[in-house]
Amino acid sequence: MAETNSSLLHCSSHLSPKITTIKSISESPNLSSIPSSYTFTPNPHDQVILDTQEPVPIIDYSLLTSGNPDQHSKTIQQLGKACQEWGFFMVTNHGVPERLMRSMIQVCRGFFDLAEEDKEEYRGKHVLDAIRCGTSFNSSVEKVFFWKDFLKILSVSDSVFHSPTKPASFRETALEYSKKVREIARQVLRGISESLELEGNYIDKKLNLEKGAQVIAANFYPPCPQPQLAMGMPPHSDHGLLTFLIHNGINGLQVQHNGKWIDVNGIPNSFLVNIGDHLEILSNGKYKSVLHRAMVNSKATRISIATVQGPSMESVVSPATELLDREKREAAYIGISYKEYLQLQQSAQLDGKSLLDTLRISAV
Repeated sequence: MAETNSSLLHCSSHLSPKITTIKSISESPNLSSIPSSYTFTPNPHDQVILDTQEPVPIIDYSLLTSGNPDQHSKTIQQLGKACQEWGFFMVTNHGVPERLMRSMIQVCRGFFDLAEEDKEEYRGKHVLDAIRCGTSFNSSVEKVFFWKDFLKILSVSDSVFHSPTKPASFRETALEYSKKVREIARQVLRGISESLELEGNYIDKKLNLEKGAQVIAANFYPPCPQPQLAMGMPPHSDHGLLTFLIHNGINGLQVQHNGKWIDVNGIPNSFLVNIGDHLEILSNGKYKSVLHRAMVNSKATRISIATVQGPSMESVVSPATELLDREKREAAYIGISYKEYLQLQQSAQLDGKSLLDTLRISAV
């Protein structure tokens, strides 16, 4: 390793050492290798990416919300199949203007491009703080760091929305985007309720989605001189019910399907949507949260924005009793409040579905 690289790991502080942002490391002159604390040992079983001929399911939002009973019913069936067989699907014709999706990417990039002192007030805060930025996932407990910087915004309703003060256009853009995604998420969850043969408003009422927590997580993955040794994000599932993802057109997302990793490249102006842990719990394992990871490259910066739509913070999520009664099955998961789950996941190391596994009562 080049001697100059090791000095990039920390910058001095009168209080304690501080992890340097990945953006700063990647922009260092003559960077030819990555610091050892960012180096992962490749898993030989993960090196082959499945070149699948099976396309990721596509859900037409306009048909899902259609007043035509036949179109609606057919789309509900497609949605249920996508949830059960993939845990992942694309949503098209959702009505969110393409200019808004582009603007959201741009303002997030603008935040990452700010001087470090402008971001400092949001760094290293509690996992449930409204605005938090940092690097890796949880650098306070990790032994090997991930090649990414992040910005996370937590909101619990449309009426109270927090935003960084810079860039100047961030708040207006992010608030509009947040409202649009929240609305679409509730409609998709209504369809998922129907696909489980529950009342359409079952999830909405049961988990108090009127006050549902929403986390906007913007991720910044700059070019990496040794992408084969680094990881943007390790295999993990998401907390919450659904995650809506957009990105700046640079590939990097991989999803595990039938035990193999596949590259997932969204079609323009679509959302990539995946099932979260709390939908797996509520459906008693019928719809499983999906493992996914972020890869890095040596040529271009990838920016992704993952918006997690969850229950209200105080909602205790457990398997739907109506499902258990109808299918004559026992609950396969212990109930837990969303707030407690979020605190546990965000405070620990990211490790597959290890936290969800602790709630399992029986295999599903």
